[in-house]
Amino acid sequence: MVQAPSSKTLTLEEFLRLPETKPASEYIDGQIIQKPMPQGKHSLIQGELVPAINLVVKPQHIARAFPELRCTFGDRSILPDIAVFVWSRIPRDQNGEVANTFPMSPDWTIEILSPEQSQTKVTKNILYCLKYETQMGWLIDPEDKTVFVYRPKQETEVFDQPDSLLPVPSFASEMQLTVKELFAWLLE
Repeated sequence: MVQAPSSKTLTLEEFLRLPETKPASEYIDGQIIQKPMPQGKHSLIQGELVPAINLVVKPQHIARAFPELRCTFGDRSILPDIAVFVWSRIPRDQNGEVANTFPMSPDWTIEILSPEQSQTKVTKNILYCLKYETQMGWLIDPEDKTVFVYRPKQETEVFDQPDSLLPVPSFASEMQLTVKELFAWLLE
């Protein structure tokens, strides 16, 4: 974890002017926190889930899933593993192309836990998103084959039974994915 020097706390604006790091860094509570380098299970689930979501929501211009997209809102700048935006909220530049900056929370935020990553930190990011109008958050734990589902002002749901259908936001209601199907990607 990389933090700003204790003698001077960086503002969000100052953080956004810094060059990007590898792996990427997030700005949370006045601190710069570097994300861990994704490992095999994380990368595989992320690589399969983005096109699986886009297959359902992109053709009809309902929404779009983005991997590792910087989202800056409130007093944070975070990079969810997958950020899904409803089509009408995707920022566009003057040419009508997708903008480079997303100054808003995603409609659906998905995090995939890496072995050395703090579940508490990731959960805090999901909960923060929910305060800023994110409709749903998933925390996928590949080691425990569990998906935690977060919704605004609702109790957290835990999905660890293979045949359980994972809930999705209403805009992605056509997507049907079970716990078993999600973690079967790790066997491919």
